[in-house]
Amino acid sequence: MSRLVVCLVVFVAGGSGLAHAQVPPPEAFPDADLVEETTIDSPGHMVLFSPVREVNNEIRSATMERLPVKGVGQLYEVVRGANREEARDHYMRELQARGAQILFQCSGRSCGRSNVWANQIFDQSSLLGRDNKQDYLVAGSIDENGQPWVTLVYTVTRGNQREYVWVEHLVSPQGTLIPGLDNESARIRGPIIVPWEGSVTFRFDWTATDRRLINDWAGEEEARVILTAYSQLQEDESLDDSLARAEDAASSLARVLAKSGVSESQQTTITIGPTVVIPDPDRQGDRVEVMVITR
Repeated sequence: MSRLVVCLVVFVAGGSGLAHAQVPPPEAFPDADLVEETTIDSPGHMVLFSPVREVNNEIRSATMERLPVKGVGQLYEVVRGANREEARDHYMRELQARGAQILFQCSGRSCGRSNVWANQIFDQSSLLGRDNKQDYLVAGSIDENGQPWVTLVYTVTRGNQREYVWVEHLVSPQGTLIPGLDNESARIRGPIIVPWEGSVTFRFDWTATDRRLINDWAGEEEARVILTAYSQLQEDESLDDSLARAEDAASSLARVLAKSGVSESQQTTITIGPTVVIPDPDRQGDRVEVMVITR
């Protein structure tokens, strides 16, 4: 199969109130082949902002909306040698780079049953996989015309070990209310998760894209960079020692950022250590979470 260069989907303004597209779909994960592309045009397209359940053959979700949308759905198969985690991280970076807000995400069994996502939500039987090997995120943004955009990314591993990605990129008319998407939360960028190792000297596991994003965001007028330091409580380690490790790691990262152009006067460090547990499997262990708050 040939690789896809994602095209810009154009909508013509009309009775629906949709103008020309301002936000193209995120760039496709390079290590995946396009299997199917579907046009989405619905006055009540179902979008979930919380885990899914099935009760008496009905879909239940704490936050579920049927939105008027136009857009595209794309099914990809991840090629051998790559994996769906890399695909998910790719789309996360793409969405963060364009300033989209992550409105909800889940992993594994916390998302609900893969069968429900595949057959009742996305209507894509290829997405039927293992409940403990799936993840989902929904992100949103508002373009310069005031139109809200929503992007959904679902990845799954099937029983035969094949891995698939489903991406929906959707636009709604001006004034459509999207749960969690508002101007105030749009000022918050991130978090960029930066795992760390060390005690006296520290090694940070982050990419050039992560560093560029933080610098770009920090370059906005009156931007504040928040470094929240977490640590995993080690065996026979006291709470104070664990907090001290996290604080030292954040201080080291702050100096690295200062050398790259993010002044220390812009930065605020918050030390959490092991005192807060976040259920997201991607937000565990020794790490600094970097967020930027703009004016």
